[in-house]
Amino acid sequence: MSSLPRPALAVIGGSGFYDFFDAGVEHVDVETPYGAPSAPIAIGEVEGRAVAFVPRHGKSHEYAPHTLPYRANMWALRSLGVRRIFAPCAVGSLRADWGPGTVAVPEQLVDRTSGRPQTFFDGGGIHVSFADPYCDDLRSAAIKAADDTLRVEDSGTMVVVEGPRFSTRAESRWFAAQGWDLVNMTGHPEAVLARELEMCYSAVALITDLDAGLEEGEGVHAVDVFAEFKKNLGPFKELMRRAVAGVDSEETCPRCTVHTGVTLPFELP
Repeated sequence: MSSLPRPALAVIGGSGFYDFFDAGVEHVDVETPYGAPSAPIAIGEVEGRAVAFVPRHGKSHEYAPHTLPYRANMWALRSLGVRRIFAPCAVGSLRADWGPGTVAVPEQLVDRTSGRPQTFFDGGGIHVSFADPYCDDLRSAAIKAADDTLRVEDSGTMVVVEGPRFSTRAESRWFAAQGWDLVNMTGHPEAVLARELEMCYSAVALITDLDAGLEEGEGVHAVDVFAEFKKNLGPFKELMRRAVAGVDSEETCPRCTVHTGVTLPFELP
């Protein structure tokens, strides 16, 4: 496979986050029972650690949120040895006090998607614990990686919508009225698929806009979202590199080890 050690850590890059390493990268094609991942898996080093990277939407943003090969991406990472995943993503804010350029490390997730394959277990009565969808260890590493270049919030609930359209004003106001803080299109089923494969997972969310219900005007536009993400991409990547370097273990934590005592219908890769 690679001359590097098996990568126990991974980063899944979101919109505008198409690469993570500066040099010395090897790309690996991985076959999975669910087809090909979004792109060949890149393997490089961060602070002396082997890290896998996959651009969530493909190298040229070929995949929309509702067409992403989520299961292939997760299966490919697990089969390469990955056990802990950071998932940087672009999000809209449902709070006027969390403006563009803020980074949030959410604690909770609400699924409002529809029709996406969201499990590896279509039979066998397998039910995974998902009360706390994000790994505390990885969240802590991301929060501790903060410096004065980006404001980092250490909490939040992220609602994941089907997309690819943005929310109506009524939907946005409804989400905010529920006490939810962030809106995104890709955080589910990614998080639950990681849990099913017993991989720790944490979203790290860069706010690119205030959602439609929070301001007047013409609403959210994709060109503005990409421009805001690009403006903050450099410091956001540096934060992610520090977060990777700060992870204190390369093994799945006890909370994310969910199949103990359970007979699975297949072996995990």
